[in-house]
This record gives sequence, C-alpha cells and structure tokens, in this order.
Amino acid sequence: MTTADVPAPRPRLLTGDRPTAPLHIGHYAGSLRIRVALQREYETFVLIADVQALTDHFEQPKKVRDNVLEVMLDYLAVGLDPAHVSFVLQSQVPELAELTVYFLNLVTVSHLRQNPTVKTEIVQKGYGEAVPAGFFVYPVSQAADITAFGATLVPVGDDQLPMIEQTREIVRRFGHLYAPILVEPQAVVGRVPRLPGLDGRAKMSKSLGNAIFLSDGADEVRRKVMGMYTDPLHVRAADPGTVKGNPVFAYLDAFDPDGAGVQALKDHYTRGGLGDMTVKRHLVDVLEDVLAPIRERRAESAADPASVWAILRAGTQRGQEVVAQTMHAVRGAMNLTSLEAAGNGPRGWAPSYPAEPD
Repeated sequence: MTTADVPAPRPRLLTGDRPTAPLHIGHYAGSLRIRVALQREYETFVLIADVQALTDHFEQPKKVRDNVLEVMLDYLAVGLDPAHVSFVLQSQVPELAELTVYFLNLVTVSHLRQNPTVKTEIVQKGYGEAVPAGFFVYPVSQAADITAFGATLVPVGDDQLPMIEQTREIVRRFGHLYAPILVEPQAVVGRVPRLPGLDGRAKMSKSLGNAIFLSDGADEVRRKVMGMYTDPLHVRAADPGTVKGNPVFAYLDAFDPDGAGVQALKDHYTRGGLGDMTVKRHLVDVLEDVLAPIRERRAESAADPASVWAILRAGTQRGQEVVAQTMHAVRGAMNLTSLEAAGNGPRGWAPSYPAEPD
C-alpha cells in the first residue's frame, strides 16, 4: 500500500453531557441531532462528564453514577452509532484533570467571573458567595476536555458559546507561552440553539424540572404538554393570541416537519379562533412521532445493560489512547520531563535520590 492509498485521518469532534439526569428534548434539538448527522464525517468522541457533574452534585455521587447508564441509553436511542462514535467516561481519563490544572494557570479569576453562562448558573442555583470552587472553574475543565481530544468541532447550545471562546483563548495563550501544539476548536450550533422550558423560562433544564425527557412515556409527555405555559392573555379560543415567547410554538418549530402547517397554526392563533388545547394536542402528536422510535430503541438497549457498559469501556479505552498522545506533547512543551526519559535530554538532567541506608 502506498502513501496515497492511506485515507487521511478524519477531523475530530467532541461533545458531551453531564450525567445528572436522563437527557431531554432540548438536548435532542440543540446538539444530539447534529452529533448524529456528523458522526460519519468526523472521528466523534462523546464525553460523559461525570467529574464535572460532581461540581454541583458532590453530595449525590450515586445519582451521578446511576445516570451514566441513563445517558448512554439516550445516546444509543437517538442514533449515535458505536461503530462511528467513541463514548468516553470522563473520570476514567485522569489526564483530563491534569490538563485542567495546567490550564488554570492560564486563566484569571476575574475572567472566570465574567463568563455569562457561569454567572447565570450561579444565580439559578442560588449559590451567592458560596460557590464551590470546582463549579466556578468548570469552563477550564471543559477546555481541557476539548483540547485533550484535539477536537476541531464542538456542537453546543448557544449558551455554551462563551465556553468555546474561553477554550480558544486558552489554546492561544498556551501556544504563545509554550508551543502551538493544541487545536483551536470551532463551535457549531444547531438549527434550534435553545429550547424554552415547559414553564416558559428561557431554557429547558434538568435542574429546573421543566423538561420533557427522551425516556418519558407517551402518557407522561401528554401530561406535560397539556400543562405547558402558553400566552396568559389568551383566555378564550376566540381571543387573539401571541406566538412570540409561547413555548408550544417553539416546540412545533423545532420538531414539526411541516413548516407551512406550523405557520398556518401561528397565523390562526394570532388572529384568534384557535384554542390552546387544540395546538397542544397537535404538539403531542408531533412529539410522539419523534419520541416513539427513540423510546423503542432505548428499551432494546436497556434490556442488555452489559452490552451498553461494554460499549462505554471500549470507547473510553480509545479516548485514553488519544488523550495520552496529547498529554505527551503537552508535557514536552512545558518541559515536564518524565523520569523514564530523564538524563537522555540535551540538558542531561537526572533525578537525585538520597542514598539507601546500609
């Protein structure tokens, strides 16, 4: 085989989720669909960030552990294929924590305070001044994850864009101080960058309890949709209603393939004569078309958890190999000489140990 016959390596994609609960339709609309679409084009790594999950769930380690399997089931159910995707458990790649420590020296506290995503989450969680240090610096941990895998592309929701920009800044600073060996990633945001919660809040969130989960049964989805926030001034069907800020129509935009039909519903609702319950019943049907096959595939995987864990072990091993290569280059750039190589470099450095007693 000649060099020309060897296929060029695919660019790498990294994304992931914290296993604090099963995934919801906001994840699906925001990034899961992109991952599925790109998994054959990129060497894809999906990180289950159990270490990061402990930054604000450190008192619930069993909850994090149990949700590792739940998240894996969701990944397989939406169509992420182990033949194309390496699923990696963060805690089993300790070099990620090592790289985080190095990166912490490249970021100031004031810069971390200015991160808009972190600021919003601190308010949502009610931390005040009692912010756990691990949570405060988790954007640096994310930067370590992305660069350790050499990812060129990172699918994210729009609320995560500040994290990617911070990663790019760290990569540039590392290159200026040590060596330009790390990849500066690009973010890609889905067609639906952010899905509002059932209660009309700005974002669907596991922690806010305003989500429809991919694992929810048909009856549960119907119950949640029928209780959704709509236009509070749309008291009667005959009244004109407001589409903007109405999560029912945001969900239809995200999941109904009939764009013209959705626009007709919006027009009817705006001029009056269309009741909230009618629109919600339509949304239930649309979501069922999306979720029924996902639910079926999830049940198939859940019936054989040993196979799911085997997929995660194999992916984690591949992730360990890739990260080890990056860290070898990082340590070299930072003059962190290994003991095995000591004495062989140009400086002739060798460790000195006290003599053993007689």
